Amino acid sequence: MAQLNYPTTRTVDQKDNYHGTSVADPYRWLEDDRSAETGEWVKQQNQVTFSYLEKIPYRETIKKRLEKIYNYAKYSAPSRKGEWYYFYKNDGLQNQAVLYRQKGLNGTPEVVIDPNTLSKDATTRLAQFALSKDGKYAAYALSKGGSDWQDIFVMDMSTKKNLSDKVEWVKVSGIAWQGDGFYYSRYPKPAGSELAAKNENHQVFFHKIGTSQAADLLVFEDKANPQRFHTVNTTEDEKFALLYVSDRGKGKDGNALFYKEAGAKAFKPVVAEVSDFSYGVIENVGKALLIQTNKNAKNEKIESFDTATNTWKSIIAEKEEPLQSSSVAGGKLFLTYMKDVTTRAYVYDVKGKLENEITLPGLGTASGFGGNADDKAVFYTFTSFNYPSTIFSYDIATKQSTVFRAPEVDFRATDFETKQVFYPSKDGTKIPMFIVYKKGLKLDGQNPTLLYGYGGFNVSLNPAFSPLLIPFLEQGGVYAQANLRGGSEYGEKWHEQGMKLKKQNVFDDFIAAGEYLIAEKYCDNAHLAIRGGSNGGLLVGAVMNQRPELARVAIPQVGVMDMLRFQKFTIGWNWIADYGSADNAEEFKVLYAYSPLHNIKEGVDYPATLITTADHDDRVVPAHSFKYAAMLQAKAGKSSSNPLLIRIDTNSGHGASNTAKNIEQTADIYAFIWWNMNAKLSL
Repeated sequence: MAQLNYPTTRTVDQKDNYHGTSVADPYRWLEDDRSAETGEWVKQQNQVTFSYLEKIPYRETIKKRLEKIYNYAKYSAPSRKGEWYYFYKNDGLQNQAVLYRQKGLNGTPEVVIDPNTLSKDATTRLAQFALSKDGKYAAYALSKGGSDWQDIFVMDMSTKKNLSDKVEWVKVSGIAWQGDGFYYSRYPKPAGSELAAKNENHQVFFHKIGTSQAADLLVFEDKANPQRFHTVNTTEDEKFALLYVSDRGKGKDGNALFYKEAGAKAFKPVVAEVSDFSYGVIENVGKALLIQTNKNAKNEKIESFDTATNTWKSIIAEKEEPLQSSSVAGGKLFLTYMKDVTTRAYVYDVKGKLENEITLPGLGTASGFGGNADDKAVFYTFTSFNYPSTIFSYDIATKQSTVFRAPEVDFRATDFETKQVFYPSKDGTKIPMFIVYKKGLKLDGQNPTLLYGYGGFNVSLNPAFSPLLIPFLEQGGVYAQANLRGGSEYGEKWHEQGMKLKKQNVFDDFIAAGEYLIAEKYCDNAHLAIRGGSNGGLLVGAVMNQRPELARVAIPQVGVMDMLRFQKFTIGWNWIADYGSADNAEEFKVLYAYSPLHNIKEGVDYPATLITTADHDDRVVPAHSFKYAAMLQAKAGKSSSNPLLIRIDTNSGHGASNTAKNIEQTADIYAFIWWNMNAKLSL
């Protein structure tokens, strides 16, 4: 294709002083998401991008194949409340999953909430659904257009009709019932842009059924620490309300924990001060709280706190493998551990005695295991790269699992294989990586290869089935998922090795993954694409600057690209615990050295780049991607032989706001990758 003519982006003479270093920010005006000029810039960029994508001849064919393979019924595991079982189902290509209920496991399903009917473009999402203890009422939260803001409504479950209740400006919140109402967390109505304004003064309220939000009781706030999160949940028997306080804006990676017994007015401390240790209540056993914590246990452990005596007791000690999840159901404690990024599941009694391991179908990811105190069985979901998400029922008495519901997907699992490798990073650390491909793959260096990574926030990239990946593999593509430091794959130690002053380890791990794939002849530089979203978008942007020749294509999605100003928007200050802050001189030096926006070089031939973001992303505001795209085009637009484009979705957020948008975006990404690799396809 001919050289692209990018829109000319106006510059301003904006400079900021960071600890004696003057830093220019010529595209500061793009931070104003409400200005007409920004809106016009978005329109012009999309015109260039979509006119490019529309010229790719097989773009529509890719989309149709994605639609076909995605078009199968997808269910969530059911949860029980009294005689009713609740579950989500997407018939196939519905934009949003529908919430159903049925009496007993063999009853006739009936619709509870169908989010597809709540907006013309089906971008309104059912974000939360919580039933009262007796099941008579449900509080549910809706978000619009992909935003993180939520509104809470109340439904009478006997009629499935809404009451008059409506709660607004909810964010970073659960819905925790206690008696005739529920706890929730919210911010004051933002001044200025609701999608970009900094969120401060997180408050906890109690809403009583049938009253207005103005009458809600303020339960907790901390005006002295406006950049803290305060959230409440309750135990199954509703005897305890549990208050969690975190202070990641000041670099603390853990939380404080308080409790309040039903009827009491004040919260009492379990852990009074926020530190780098986390505490999560699993459930109560009488007056004692079962707590998962990483205090003096980087792989986490289970302890008990007796509220009657204020004493701690060890229940299950730390193991070599990191503790992934914990839940209580049917009088048993269910724990999952992660061994080399795959799940192991165990059953204990509530005093901490091991009873048995749950046999899983293979190496993959198992999740769920939650339930009620009187349940006889629990449900869990198992998945791997070539094992579609399947729901199992585990009988507590017989200790046996049976398939409860398996999907019917238009592919043959035996056509594909997965291998796990351990490759050395720059400092010699062995990094795990999964590689997925069609059987019979030739290692000739010519296979279109998509390398995906994240590496941050204690998040693990586990094996999981995605129907949208199959069309890429069907065309001879290779998918590689690298488990970089900064995640939780090997516990808190792994996380710490990829955060703050050690963030460069994450980029080194990703670069080494690409070099391994090339050395082993899965691909060469001309057939490698790198992709990541959010913190992974930052990853791709940083690696592009450090090693622009490594990959042919780069897909930085909804990335944190301005590492000097991320904390100034919405809840960006929450990321200081992982990244550090430019307000700190030592951390500024590290951030400035890798910030994607600030390290773009003139005259460099960057990879073919498709940046993706969305107008309703109020987590990583689109200004990050706007400024990054403007700088990339200005500095490399004329010297690069490759397209440097930004795709800006509308009425969508940090993730695609509905199925249609998800499929459209995936089709565009695959088309862009294959087109720029001159891939030989059988479409």
